[in-house]
Amino acid sequence: MDIDFVITWVDMNDPKWQKDFATYSGKIDNTKNEVSVARFRDYGFLKYWFRGVEEFAPWVRKIHFVTCGQHPEWLDINHPKIQMVNHEDYIPKQFLPCFNSSLIEIYFHKIPNIAEHFVYFNDDFFIINNITKERFFKNGLPNDIAAFRTNLGLSLWSKCLKNNIAIINKFFNKKEVMKRDHDKWFHPSYGSRARITRLMSFYNKFITLRTPHNAQPYLKSTYEEVWGKVGKELTAMSVHKFRSPEDFTQELFRTWQICKSNFNAYNTYQDTKMFPLLFKTKKAVKAIREQSYKLVCINDNEHITNFEETMESVNSAFESILPKKSSFEL
Repeated sequence: MDIDFVITWVDMNDPKWQKDFATYSGKIDNTKNEVSVARFRDYGFLKYWFRGVEEFAPWVRKIHFVTCGQHPEWLDINHPKIQMVNHEDYIPKQFLPCFNSSLIEIYFHKIPNIAEHFVYFNDDFFIINNITKERFFKNGLPNDIAAFRTNLGLSLWSKCLKNNIAIINKFFNKKEVMKRDHDKWFHPSYGSRARITRLMSFYNKFITLRTPHNAQPYLKSTYEEVWGKVGKELTAMSVHKFRSPEDFTQELFRTWQICKSNFNAYNTYQDTKMFPLLFKTKKAVKAIREQSYKLVCINDNEHITNFEETMESVNSAFESILPKKSSFEL
């Protein structure tokens, strides 16, 4: 089974990107998450993403490096495992330039030569310990957790998740799905994370599923199926150059996989962890140094006051476990 990785990246210091951004937005606005500095800035950790892949997941077939035509100077873009992917290579040109991560993500099945089995990484998701193919896929299906969560719909992201669920409820009957896959929805490995699922078992409609903020396995065929069913709606949202409360997100495809029973029950949280640096820098540094998880998300925030000090401590932690240059570096 060939498995590809997809990673998205942007360099907000690139003059062309800045010109395009200014044309459509005007300026960075830290009061709006969708155009805040944390949404676009690069803090220099990308080399550790590639080092982690080479050290801990050497089995990957291809790395599809998705940008708007940029790449860091140190990256060997001719490496046999790297496929450079420009937005214009797979997103319809009438929707470009694009600064909306949700839009960038819903067209992944159009990436040339992408494998049926692929794992999507934001550039703040890192592999920090040995990981096998079977962590992401078993018997050809993605590993995932099927469990509900609360969603008050207050943030832009939460509103988008509600949009996803509205689509899911049009095509799937919750009672039938959960009866068919009872053992997957109430798998013992979920532990307390299945609590809301149990509480909401009486309810006839799907609500928002838990959304682990980390590397996510997908089937290309799931993307193709969803587009075949709701291509009109997905095309309509593609005009949004920035995140919009009317968007759908990659979670639509993930939830669709689960509702189709195209997944293996797996408590994603057992070996992944998200660390918001605004609150948990020390815990993030400790987890990286001790390699406490297989995957971590180092989540930036525009309100970090001691930014340079924070990023230096995280950089030192990565350097302690991945000090050697990878073959992906010039």
